[in-house]
Amino acid sequence: MLGIIRRTELELRFDVLTSFGGRRPRALVATMAPTQALMDLQAEHERLMRRVGLDAEGRKFTPHVTLARLRESSSRQVANYLSARVLFGLLPFRVSRFVLFSSRASVGGGPYIVEAAYPLAA
Repeated sequence: MLGIIRRTELELRFDVLTSFGGRRPRALVATMAPTQALMDLQAEHERLMRRVGLDAEGRKFTPHVTLARLRESSSRQVANYLSARVLFGLLPFRVSRFVLFSSRASVGGGPYIVEAAYPLAA
């Protein structure tokens, strides 16, 4: 179903380092600066998945790259770590495809398996 998507390559840029999990941080992530093209691609994915009968994702879409999974870190430790590090001056990069991953159940997330890759037009 995702193969019917026809979009052009995206230009993305990392935005900030942050964590997911609030008071009990569970992951350190680098978020992507949201662009209209990225948000439109995600919205199209969501529409197509609902069309085939899957439930809508309940969480707000936050484009990101997971850098680390956290187990025993306090919110204070994570805040201290993040305050000493800043993503700055990173150049944008081109994205020429999007990938469908699956996740195998395991402790700490992953492993992630590439199920299919879909090209974006140049």
